[in-house]
Amino acid sequence: MTIVQLIFYSCSVMLIGSAVMVISSKNSVKSVMFLILTFFYAACIWMLLESEFLAILLVLVYVGAVMVLFLFVVMMLDIDFAAMRQGFTRYLPLGLLIAAALLYALFRVLGSEAFGPGAFSIPDARPADYSSVTELGMLLYTTYFYPFEIAALILMVAMIAAISLAFRGKRKGSKSQVVSEQVLVKKADRLRVVKMQSVKPPSNQAASDSQISEGADQ
Repeated sequence: MTIVQLIFYSCSVMLIGSAVMVISSKNSVKSVMFLILTFFYAACIWMLLESEFLAILLVLVYVGAVMVLFLFVVMMLDIDFAAMRQGFTRYLPLGLLIAAALLYALFRVLGSEAFGPGAFSIPDARPADYSSVTELGMLLYTTYFYPFEIAALILMVAMIAAISLAFRGKRKGSKSQVVSEQVLVKKADRLRVVKMQSVKPPSNQAASDSQISEGADQ
């Protein structure tokens, strides 16, 4: 066994173990931390496949941004775990049946016959001047241009739907802005110059005399 195979199997075992801990951990914060570890080992496997750009992108985008957001959301939510566990045993047989069906489908699709060494030969080593970013860009904007644009359109529709659901009802005290009025606004609509006469403040002696006279009157 070569050193590359040893690293691959080690990262694969750690990835599967951390993925199992994501769904089996009772603490939500620990589940997020194990998910970060899963992404890290997936990035290591991509490094072995000479996909350095995708590996760095996985660490920067998912581990550095998305998982931090998940961690903040999980820590700020007040979740009643006792209420969530109610009725768990009632749906346990159906869950086990669905899990068995998914495992069977995964083994049928991702078996050694479809993705083993016999189906795909080990690729040759890339030269030193090979750029995975260039190859990825060529594939995305030539061969997979239409699927790439369709995926971007679907993500945009999902983002618009999420915003629409968030603002589906006018809540009391909520403020909204009218973009058309903001674009057509003029300086006279937002700025008013007020002219005021300058007033000279009283001198210190006059102020002290007025305070003395007020004290004497009292």
